[in-house]
Amino acid sequence: MLPVLTLLLGLPLALASPTCAPLIPVTFDNATVPGLLGHWVYIAGASRYPPHLEELKALKHAAFSFSPGSHEDELNVTETMRLNETCVVRNTSKVLVFRHNSTLVHVDDQVFATANLIQSDKDLLILRHLNDDIPSLSLSARTPNVSKEQLEEFRSHLHCLGFTEEDIYFTSEKDACPLPEEKKDEGDAE
Repeated sequence: MLPVLTLLLGLPLALASPTCAPLIPVTFDNATVPGLLGHWVYIAGASRYPPHLEELKALKHAAFSFSPGSHEDELNVTETMRLNETCVVRNTSKVLVFRHNSTLVHVDDQVFATANLIQSDKDLLILRHLNDDIPSLSLSARTPNVSKEQLEEFRSHLHCLGFTEEDIYFTSEKDACPLPEEKKDEGDAE
């Protein structure tokens, strides 16, 4: 009787909390790195790391693209983002790919940010930012729209890291800045 009672009392608890699968980094190979090339849209993020948290609060929209760098494990980055009311375009940073430990290092003017790319849909970029064991996770996608299932996957990862819905900062497509090539096209037409 006691095992049945224990099972019945524990069942609602087990059903209420999702199982937390470990965040498994992608193993970088010759197909993975080229798969990162191209346009991405930053969708959402959550962090307990104070510098990232301040940036998340100010970030209204961001889009970025990766292009081949000077060697196979280096990607050039072009970023277009709206921080509060200001549009910023940067094309001076790089991402270094470290295959031996499956990490990405974003290098921007002597500032380094390290992250793991988490296994997921090939059109998603879920990054676990590595900052002294302080949890931070971000979601980017090939398009500004993600499916309900993709968003739920991200939210599940956040929940397992101890984040609540109030901790998530979303960007909005309505706050997008013109991309550099759009400005060029407009100027050419005039």
